[in-house]
Amino acid sequence: MNLIKFIASSGAASRRKAEEFIRSARVTVNGITVTDPACQVSTSDRVLLDGRQLLPEEKFYYILLHKPRGFVCSSADRHAEKLAVDLLKSIPARLVSAGRLDKESEGAIIFSNDGNFINRLAHPRYGVLKTYIVHTARPLKNTDPARITSGITDDGELLKAESVRILGKNCYEFILNEGKKREIRRLTAACGAPTVRLIRVKIGDIELGSLTAGNYRELSADEVAALRGDDHA
Repeated sequence: MNLIKFIASSGAASRRKAEEFIRSARVTVNGITVTDPACQVSTSDRVLLDGRQLLPEEKFYYILLHKPRGFVCSSADRHAEKLAVDLLKSIPARLVSAGRLDKESEGAIIFSNDGNFINRLAHPRYGVLKTYIVHTARPLKNTDPARITSGITDDGELLKAESVRILGKNCYEFILNEGKKREIRRLTAACGAPTVRLIRVKIGDIELGSLTAGNYRELSADEVAALRGDDHA
C-alpha cells in the first residue's frame, strides 16, 4: 500500500494530514526519511512518525461522544486542562476527532482510529451535514437568517449556514456543511446577536439523542455505513 494509506490505517491521521506529515519529513521507513507520499510500503516495514512506530490497526472504533463544555478537542493542545479524548480512555486505540467543537461548545462529536473515515466526515466535499441548537443573547432580526444562508464575510473569510430555523425565543437550529473555526459564533456576532450556548445535536443522520454530557457510545455498523456513503469500497 502507499505510505499515506498506511499512516491513515494506523489511525495516526487522516489521509490529508498524513500527506502533510510525509512532505514535512516527519516520517521514516526502515530508518530512512521519506517525503514522497506515493512511496510503497508493506506491513513488514518499520514506519515511524516523529519517532513513534505506526502499526495498522487490527480493529477500528467509531465513537459518538457528547462533549461537555470546557473540553478541548485537539489532543495536541499542551495547555488544555481537559481534553475530550481523555473521556475515551477505556477505548484501546489512538482516537482522533472528525472536526472540532470549540471549548465552550458542546454536543455530538465522532472519534475514530479509522483515518479514511475521519477524513470523509471532516471534509466538506462529502456533504455530511451537522445540526446545531444555538441560543443567542438577543433575537436575530427577520432579515438575518437570509444573510446567514447567503454568506457573511468575516475577517476576509466567507461564512454561511445551509439553513437557519427559529425554534423559540433566542433559539435557532443551524445546519452547516463546512464547520469553519467558530463559524456559528462569528455569524451570530456579525448579526449583533452573540451566541451564549451552542450544542451540536446531529452529524449526518446520527443524533445525539439521550446521550448525556461526558458519555459516549459506539456507532452501529449501519450508522458507520451511512456516514461512509456510497463511495465506500
